[in-house]
Amino acid sequence: MENNMKKRLLLMCLASAVSTIALMGVTSKGLLENGESAKPKTVEITFDYVKQSGPGSNQYAVWIENDKKEVVKTLFVTSFTTKGRVREGQPIRRGYTYRPTCVPTWVANSKVAEMPDAALDAFTGATPQSGKQTFTWDFTDLEGKKVAKGKYRICIEATLKNDYRVLYTGEVSSKAKRGELVMNKEVIGQDDAYAGMIKSVKAVVY
Repeated sequence: MENNMKKRLLLMCLASAVSTIALMGVTSKGLLENGESAKPKTVEITFDYVKQSGPGSNQYAVWIENDKKEVVKTLFVTSFTTKGRVREGQPIRRGYTYRPTCVPTWVANSKVAEMPDAALDAFTGATPQSGKQTFTWDFTDLEGKKVAKGKYRICIEATLKNDYRVLYTGEVSSKAKRGELVMNKEVIGQDDAYAGMIKSVKAVVY
């Protein structure tokens, strides 16, 4: 009887040890001991958009590129840039081909000119109404495959008015810890009347 009790206690101790090893480094809140999340990381990108009046404005793109400035995933591009505007009696042309000021950094880095029209549907959307815009990147490429370990850049480019545009960039690593990223701002041209189209830009790793 006493031997059986000892065996049971030994088995219970072994089971407990296995469970501890399986959960090692993870707390009840789902965090690793170093404070990182045990869940797959995502980056949430937000900004306030104020729709402008008149042509030559309201175009923007949100994308991720690697350290070679190769676009690994485009999250959003306004439809005029990629699809143009359909006018009766005129052939359909992509917007950037006859208005080259449409998010030119994204146009160059994404090599959109080499993409078939059908491929553009994955990330093209209508120009939204004014308000907070939110985009999420889950460290995957356009095909949904996990990107390689390394450093990446979050990019937001907006054509505010003709040649006047703004480019926000922020670096994020595949090993990034949770928290807000530093977003750098570069302004090209000047037209104060349209400066408020894109503001309050944030990127946060969750």
